[in-house]
Amino acid sequence: MEVQSCLLNVALLGLLVLSLAPTAVSSRSSPLRPSRATTNTSSSDEQQQRRRLSGYGASSYGNGIDKCWRGDSNWADNRMKLADCGIGFGSKATGGKGGEYYVVTDPSDDPVNPARGTLRYGVTRMTPLWIYFAHDMTIELENELIITSDKTIDGRGADVHIAHGPCLTIQYVSNVIVHGLNIHHCTPGKPGMVMSSTAHVGYRQGSDGDGISIFGSRNIWIDHNALSACTDGLVDAIHGSTAITISNNVFTDHDKVMLLGHDDAYTEDKGMQVTVAFNRFGPGLVQRMPRCRLGYFHIVNNDYHDWSMYALGGSADPTIISEGNRYLASSAKEVTKRDCNGGWDGWTWKSIDDMFLNGAYFVESGPMIDKENRYGLGVSSKYSQYMTNDAGPLSCGVGSSC
Repeated sequence: MEVQSCLLNVALLGLLVLSLAPTAVSSRSSPLRPSRATTNTSSSDEQQQRRRLSGYGASSYGNGIDKCWRGDSNWADNRMKLADCGIGFGSKATGGKGGEYYVVTDPSDDPVNPARGTLRYGVTRMTPLWIYFAHDMTIELENELIITSDKTIDGRGADVHIAHGPCLTIQYVSNVIVHGLNIHHCTPGKPGMVMSSTAHVGYRQGSDGDGISIFGSRNIWIDHNALSACTDGLVDAIHGSTAITISNNVFTDHDKVMLLGHDDAYTEDKGMQVTVAFNRFGPGLVQRMPRCRLGYFHIVNNDYHDWSMYALGGSADPTIISEGNRYLASSAKEVTKRDCNGGWDGWTWKSIDDMFLNGAYFVESGPMIDKENRYGLGVSSKYSQYMTNDAGPLSCGVGSSC
């Protein structure tokens, strides 16, 4: 009976909306930072911050991230400037800034004893590193790649693919940036021994086949990547992860795109805060763009090219603010989907300055939002195609701007 009530509420509100709608090479170093994420979301300070966003400026095209660094033709001489350009909840992620540079020269992989020059050798060091690639390469990992704290994986200047094997795991760490990679056709990790740091090689039971799995981690920034066709999710963040920005990526050809929140009963995810900005979703996507639980999610200035089931979904009373997005449906279709066993009228799901095309519509719920305040939301622009034209890995030549 409760499920029927939920579905009836969806249908009625949908009709209402339709009726109203129109190798290290540098001597630079920095002190070792903590290697394990702090995931206690019960502090009074974090609870007070739960419904606030870090404000960010916008360029003339509305994309403040790209304005910050892309105009510099000498970007390769100062790769670490990128770390100053984050926005939203993950804006404090500085990755390997202040540490040494490490150059990946070898695409091979050994999960237990990685060779110097491989990607796994770099990400398992216990000091801050800014990792980039000497040339184009495809890396087929033998098992999941476990990344330690204070790392940047920077694909600029090379065409880098991580594919046809297990992919990236960000687990119980902090301060990681992943930028400029092609991540696709990721497969489940197999049970076996895997190096998780220079201090630990342990038995892993296997991974799910996500493109990027974020587990119990904070201060994470996923920017300018292309993700597609993985066994499980393209980007999943669960088990108390928070302070995350997912920006300027292209997501294509996949079913369950992005899961934010582990389980309806996992109350630690009430402190989850995620910004999803300037991404291009589609074509070839089905659902979860993202699917949210319990936390607070700002979905801003993204471009949605059709979806088979739904674009934004959730359960367990998440707060979803959809702001300045473009939703292009294949036919008259709802953007939103709520999984619930009862009424959801109090869930705060709001659409602000979104663009709906070809019959797309958003079913709102919850209390009114003061547009002058918006619960502390950062000011964003209405959607413009220029915001997402360059989503995905950029073609960056040394000596010329990206």
